[in-house]
Amino acid sequence: MSASPNVSPQQVTVTSLGAWPGTDPVEAAKVSLGLLTSPHLPCLAELPARGVGSDAVGRTASLLLELPVDVQPYGWRFVDRSGHDHRRAVSALSTDVNVLADVAGAGDITPAELKVQVMGPVSLAAAIHLHYGERALRDHGARRDIAQSLAAGLAVHAQKVQAAVPGSALILQIDEPSAAPALAGTIPTASGYRTLRSIPASELRTTWSTLVAAAREAGFAQIAINLAPAESLGASASVTGGPGSDDVKSAEARAWRKALETALESGVDAVALPLNELDTGHWEMLASAIESGLGVWAGTVPGRSGAVPPSYSILAERIMRPWRGLGLGETLLNQLRITPETSLAGVSPQEARTVLNRALEVAERLSEIRYL
Repeated sequence: MSASPNVSPQQVTVTSLGAWPGTDPVEAAKVSLGLLTSPHLPCLAELPARGVGSDAVGRTASLLLELPVDVQPYGWRFVDRSGHDHRRAVSALSTDVNVLADVAGAGDITPAELKVQVMGPVSLAAAIHLHYGERALRDHGARRDIAQSLAAGLAVHAQKVQAAVPGSALILQIDEPSAAPALAGTIPTASGYRTLRSIPASELRTTWSTLVAAAREAGFAQIAINLAPAESLGASASVTGGPGSDDVKSAEARAWRKALETALESGVDAVALPLNELDTGHWEMLASAIESGLGVWAGTVPGRSGAVPPSYSILAERIMRPWRGLGLGETLLNQLRITPETSLAGVSPQEARTVLNRALEVAERLSEIRYL
């Protein structure tokens, strides 16, 4: 498998978070490969609007080895043998990979890098239920099995994607929207009357570190953990059932900081997070990591239906104000990737393109600042 050295490009770059509006994988691949040309980072797009199996949970569950799933009224569930829902998820992902190969081949496009996204093991355990109906997150053995199965499935997935875009270095984005709620112990049980016990931060660190190591072994050139909360990634990523009390929000805010700290200790090359989640303390944590070479995928451009994103200069200043305030050198700006603040699945295709174009403008402005 092709792999590139873990060296930052000489300019600020852009990627999307993966989810794309609509149901047409050909159009999604054309936009990603055509708009996010090198040194920017195109991706294997996700199309949750296609329904069951193309949602964030079902798509990643289709990668699990020897852990088939199906859909019940309360969500995805582990079952003894593969059924229609599981086969539908596998087929949708296979179609997307084949379409990517066709579009890249027809356009004679070989991206320097290509990103794939998966839901992380903790969030997957929070979203999938055991055979008796409770969330898998409740069971330590189930959490372990999911993490191991995902690592094995990623190796197979990487081979298939690499065959679709030979010569491209693969980048992995691990979405963990439920990491903070899992640490805080605020995820509801299946009944909704209680919450699941919090998982230890030490277990989270081990789980992530092991998955990162397995992804490198599978051939991924770089790995990023995305800590955007569930509402940023779309309804299919949410397991909390909506906003909670002030106490819940406070507990999850503290846990989100712990999740960020844990991600920084897990051996990843980058962390992805929306700027609107960051306070001064978060920026101070990131500053030390940036100076040590960590990449930051900054969720900068709002992607809300019917809303025009702010100007690129305003958005660039949202980054430069804390950047300069912490004394970070402008030569380090190339460690940034600019992303949308949220999933783009809920906007129109034209609005999604507008958001990515604005992200490209922000990246260009920050690159100019770097070379001033």
